[in-house]
Amino acid sequence: MTENCCAKKTKKRTEEEYKKLINRLNRIEGQIRGIRKMVESDAYCTDVLVQSLAASSAIDAFNKELLTSHFRSCVVEDIRNNDEESINEFTDIMRRLMR
Repeated sequence: MTENCCAKKTKKRTEEEYKKLINRLNRIEGQIRGIRKMVESDAYCTDVLVQSLAASSAIDAFNKELLTSHFRSCVVEDIRNNDEESINEFTDIMRRLMR
């Protein structure tokens, strides 16, 4: 990786992976819009919280899907190449997700 402050890593995803992730994000986006409408229409707190928990679970599922894909492709390759920076990046994101 270059030392350029503007350089960013990218990942070319398969069509199947792309569709899975976008479908999950579309569902999450719909859930969030629904929660907003509930708040705007003065829905009962518990009802809003139930929907919020569902959205949170959907985000967790998205993260698990993305993490699995990342591990199976990027991380495995980086371990083979003994890319210490990338391995540290992965362990850091695992710590954050496990909070």
